[in-house]
Amino acid sequence: MAREVTQEAFAAAWADGALVVDVREADEYAGGHVPGARLMALRTVPARGGELPADRPVFVICASGNRSKSAADWMTARGIDAYSVAGGTGAWARAGRPLAVGTHEHAA
Repeated sequence: MAREVTQEAFAAAWADGALVVDVREADEYAGGHVPGARLMALRTVPARGGELPADRPVFVICASGNRSKSAADWMTARGIDAYSVAGGTGAWARAGRPLAVGTHEHAA
């Protein structure tokens, strides 16, 4: 079972260059995502899980925290140090934190 991380703890990890995986669909990601987040739609996680490192934490985010919890649970079961971000991108945006838009992954 993956652990859940608060928005505040996630913001601090993000500021330190944490690996962020956004498990929403491409259109949702394009509409606004955490800068630097890697897009990996939930349905692709099993096929793409091998792309994730086992030697550093992975912060998984979606719109509200439901899909990220499922993905983080899957990752944790396979030895990845995954954390689901409570409240997701919606809470991130409501807190006034930065969002990147578009289909390209942006550096933090």
